[in-house]
Amino acid sequence: MTTPLISGLHHVAIICSDVERSRRFYEGTLGLELIAATYRRERDSWKVDLRLPDGAQLELFSFPGAPARPSYPEARGLRHLALAVTDLEAAIATLNTRGAATEPVRTDEFTGSRFTFLADPDGLPIELYEVGVNK
Repeated sequence: MTTPLISGLHHVAIICSDVERSRRFYEGTLGLELIAATYRRERDSWKVDLRLPDGAQLELFSFPGAPARPSYPEARGLRHLALAVTDLEAAIATLNTRGAATEPVRTDEFTGSRFTFLADPDGLPIELYEVGVNK
């Protein structure tokens, strides 16, 4: 048996219009763990590293003058960030109490798994995808 080329997802990087607002959302609303927040003077940029429960990381960057991300109509490139949850209703209830609006729950026609979407402070679509539930 050969060793797989890819062993997993390490991180996803997001450029934010307001890194502090995004940090409050990802850390406070979604509950990700802060690893480090570093100001890079030569770029006039912040880099905030956050950890997901499975060890994967999310990097938040601030870059002065970065253009807005086209979301509608959908543009080529990263479509959305999908995060796994084991109890979709509980996740939705918690997020709603924290001020995050979620879309109606849908069911994946191919897998039968349930999911919903919400948006980060810059409008990046975030999918909550229910895993580990026997249908």
